[in-house]
Amino acid sequence: MDHKIDLTKHQFKTPCKGVYHTEDMRTWESSKAYRDIVGLMLSLNDAVKGVPLTSECQESDNANKIIALLKKLDQWINETPPSDQPQRFGNRAFKDWYGKLTEGSQQLLMDTLPEELHSAIPELHPYLTEGFGNSTRIDYGTGHEMCFLMLICCFYKIGILNEDDNVAVVNKIFNTYLHLVRKLQTTYNMEPAGSHGVWNLDDYQFLPFLWGSAQLIEHERLVPKTYLNPNIVQQHANQFMFMDSIKFINEVKRGPFSEHSNLLWNISNLESWANINSGLIKMYKVEVLGKFPVIQHVVFGSLLEITRA
Repeated sequence: MDHKIDLTKHQFKTPCKGVYHTEDMRTWESSKAYRDIVGLMLSLNDAVKGVPLTSECQESDNANKIIALLKKLDQWINETPPSDQPQRFGNRAFKDWYGKLTEGSQQLLMDTLPEELHSAIPELHPYLTEGFGNSTRIDYGTGHEMCFLMLICCFYKIGILNEDDNVAVVNKIFNTYLHLVRKLQTTYNMEPAGSHGVWNLDDYQFLPFLWGSAQLIEHERLVPKTYLNPNIVQQHANQFMFMDSIKFINEVKRGPFSEHSNLLWNISNLESWANINSGLIKMYKVEVLGKFPVIQHVVFGSLLEITRA
């Protein structure tokens, strides 16, 4: 990922779409934005190898401001209860919550950024508002999760976050985000966006499995097969993002794990967490970053550029 921009010379701009056809995917995969997103994902992955959620880490003032933003969004869920309706998916009250997000996003970013960076808000705004689901379809998927990663990438670019924050970005900021979007999914019965059913890694998320597997690398006792044991999962969910994600699946799905989460069941046979981690990195590039239905919605500006790297 490129280092912090020179704010004295930089011109922010409102992001716009850059991938309109499947042929444009080549442009995306050779772009500065792609390089920066993959670079950040890998840097954060390296930072949390062998580092559980409960480990102490540096929490900068800026990191805590981002967490405060997410907690404000969580508070708005409490203030926006689901409406009484018979539909299986998509409670209409999500539209009200999302309305609060779009109306309040500028103030949220103003509270998060120093005044000299307020000129970046129009560029950051789409990455914030698109990171929590679609208000028309009332769905959420890995594309929205990726959009939040892009927001985090922008925070690094403008100097709000730096390498010293890497562990906190995963274990504090992203973990807070993860619990927030789970609350959105369950409160408003959000539909999975673009789910492949049992052949998907998960209906909604990808990164908690990727970074969560990194946390477990070289663990003395917890080998991959242990996440098939609900008691072990329950015992370690507060320490490891991967276990916490399995715990959530066990809570919301019914039936044999091998049937409703076949891919996760299959990869439990791998010998090590390092093998799972490297496999998930490859899979993320193919199944999320490499999918036109996901990338066609991505917007590009001066921070995440569609131009060739």
